[in-house]
Amino acid sequence: MKNILITGGAGFIGSHVVRLFVNTYPQYQIYNLDALTYAGNLENLKDIESRENYTFLHGDITDESYINTIFKQYQFDGVIHLAAESHVDRSISDPLAFAKTNILGTMILLNAFRSLWHNHYENKRFYHISTDEVYGTLGATGLFEETTAYDPNSPYSASKASSDHFVRAYGETYGLPYVISNCSNNYGQHQFPEKLIPLFINNILNKKALPVYGDGNYTRDWLYVIDHAIAIDLVFHKGRPSETYNIGGFNEWKNIDLVKVLCQQMDEKLGHAPGSSAQLITYVKDRPGHDLRYAIDASKINTELGWQPSVTFEEGLSIAIDWYLSHTEWLENVTSGSYQNYYKSQYK
Repeated sequence: MKNILITGGAGFIGSHVVRLFVNTYPQYQIYNLDALTYAGNLENLKDIESRENYTFLHGDITDESYINTIFKQYQFDGVIHLAAESHVDRSISDPLAFAKTNILGTMILLNAFRSLWHNHYENKRFYHISTDEVYGTLGATGLFEETTAYDPNSPYSASKASSDHFVRAYGETYGLPYVISNCSNNYGQHQFPEKLIPLFINNILNKKALPVYGDGNYTRDWLYVIDHAIAIDLVFHKGRPSETYNIGGFNEWKNIDLVKVLCQQMDEKLGHAPGSSAQLITYVKDRPGHDLRYAIDASKINTELGWQPSVTFEEGLSIAIDWYLSHTEWLENVTSGSYQNYYKSQYK
């Protein structure tokens, strides 16, 4: 028996991790802690909410008193920490919110975990999920490796880099058992439509412009979210202590090429004339500090833990599009209210 805390479990990646752990490990008690901000949605977990080994906890990782209380109450053996502010554009508008959640929130969790076990860490683990953006930007060649020096360029990536450093510092200073993974861009079902793929799916459905930053040649490595959840499971259970694992999809795409493939698949699935959706592509002013290219070398997790992506990008994209097209009510629900004001402020 283990009590596992998953933070941010009502969000995009977190909900897939919660579902995987609840279904795979009936002997575990899974506790999903989420503040239910704009990107947290309990509808993402309707299918497992009544399971006996699942408990939802409504709280904020920056609420130190609450965090200390639940750690004492539930005696968490393991923490899988996904809760974070994660959208670069929002970090440019409000960097302090990112510092509070991503840095202070992580430290509060680390302190609570340390205080609970008092150096008796046998069979305990604190797993911190981070991003490839902490490494900065790549040129036309090369890959991010686990040993790549940190060089963050946005408030978001700086806050995540700082939280990574604190996790390692607690490991070195206090002997806290940790593992870290840095992942590439995720896509798939249940992603909030501020991120590129669900945003553009929603815009095509509503015949809105598809805003592409700059010249569209920014390059990203794309990772199917369910493959990421499987990798998280492996790292949590089998990853070596005090190690970092880079998780990538081996799928590098320039933004404009990705958008064109998305438009093509949308036209086919909606029965539109070829090229119809591509006419909505609109180039907009570039955002500050925009990194040119991210690309992950995931050979370490492949060699040590046997993980590799289960689908190609085109296959995963098709699965994701089918999900959004069959869940238009979900899209309508999450894109109402304050999100519309944010959308207008970002893409006038």
